[in-house]
Amino acid sequence: MKLIRFGSVGEEKPGVQLENGTRLDVTEFITDYNEEFFGTDGIERLSEWLEKNERNCPIVSDDERLGSPLARPSKIVCVGLNYAQHAAESGMAVPKEPVLFFKATSAIVGPNDDLIIPKGSEKTDWEVELAIVIGKKASYVSEADAYDHIAGYVLHNDYSERAFQIEREGQWCKGKGCDTFAPIGPFIATTDEIKNPNALDLWLKLNGETVQQSSTSDFIFNVQEVVSYISQFMTLLPGDIISTGTPFGVGLGFNPPKYLKAGDVVELGIEGLGSSRQEAKAYKA
Repeated sequence: MKLIRFGSVGEEKPGVQLENGTRLDVTEFITDYNEEFFGTDGIERLSEWLEKNERNCPIVSDDERLGSPLARPSKIVCVGLNYAQHAAESGMAVPKEPVLFFKATSAIVGPNDDLIIPKGSEKTDWEVELAIVIGKKASYVSEADAYDHIAGYVLHNDYSERAFQIEREGQWCKGKGCDTFAPIGPFIATTDEIKNPNALDLWLKLNGETVQQSSTSDFIFNVQEVVSYISQFMTLLPGDIISTGTPFGVGLGFNPPKYLKAGDVVELGIEGLGSSRQEAKAYKA
């Protein structure tokens, strides 16, 4: 299945997107895609319910705004430098084990919402990433069992302010958690839709020019490795997001570097997970 949420900001409702692109409202079955939904076999229950009730579900207009396809999770855990060529362009060594950082959940927005360049920013950058949605509580999970804890996969643009991230004191989170820095979606594809998450093409365009083009086959640490690894240090709850890193082609890696300015348009996508589009806007108090 493809899970969506639609409606105005803060009033999103749950829906599904069918194979033919039709979107259905499923609020008669569930109020939201949240920790409770994912943690109580919600995907399986929804699938069974749809078999009997699909014809009666209201159709969602294509004009409706899409929000993030899940409600705000308990955490977004990100893996840094998870593609060898990206590590090289960043001038950093290939890590011996996953580099982890958190991204503020308040940064989450819909897939086509505007990117707001933060106050004082001069180095806002883009990062197309495959994100994992946890479906079952995970603590000390083995790599062999990792897939049992995954609900699905989703497109994520891990926007980053490089001066805040790298040039200021402290951890990376200052450059990662700004408002609008986590557009998620357009939909969550459940695991049955993605046969091999470690071999997906992904891309990103800036103003129509392709700047990132790669495959998750270039992962340093693959999907099952990162789920297992992170679960050794913290409990992953249903609905939590793991963002698996970005390939080469970020603005920081250009010579000279390229950074976003008001009016720029960023488009990105992953095989099987659709595409999204954000227009950069200047911060206004």
